[in-house]
Amino acid sequence: MNRKTRPDQQGFSLLEILIAFSILAVSLGIILKIFSGGLNNAVTAEDYTVAVQIAESLIAKTGSEIPVKPFQDAGNTNNKYRWRLSISPYTVVSEKTDFSKIPIELYRINVDVSWNDGTEDDRLLHLTTLKLAAKDNAH
Repeated sequence: MNRKTRPDQQGFSLLEILIAFSILAVSLGIILKIFSGGLNNAVTAEDYTVAVQIAESLIAKTGSEIPVKPFQDAGNTNNKYRWRLSISPYTVVSEKTDFSKIPIELYRINVDVSWNDGTEDDRLLHLTTLKLAAKDNAH
């Protein structure tokens, strides 16, 4: 049986439809992967934001709740973020100025905040700053 198509017959062949669906499936897969990556980046950014808030909070407490003197402490927040605070003397070396005569001392404050976001390795945020303290209060 030999069928002839009429010139007024319109439509798509099965092959054209299969190719169109294949292109659609690949395109949707790529789009979903892009949105998934964006969502993962948003979660990671939120984790870093919380870690920065924890670290800045600990730095802000030094000098008010935590004396500025050699000190180390560690703990955790929200059962997810582990932090470590260390305060140590900071020595300035200068040939022109004798800092031993100044009634204040400079201290380095280091804060490390780490957490696991479900990946193999822990994430780590490290903040460092310097603060001044009177020599009488320091020792």
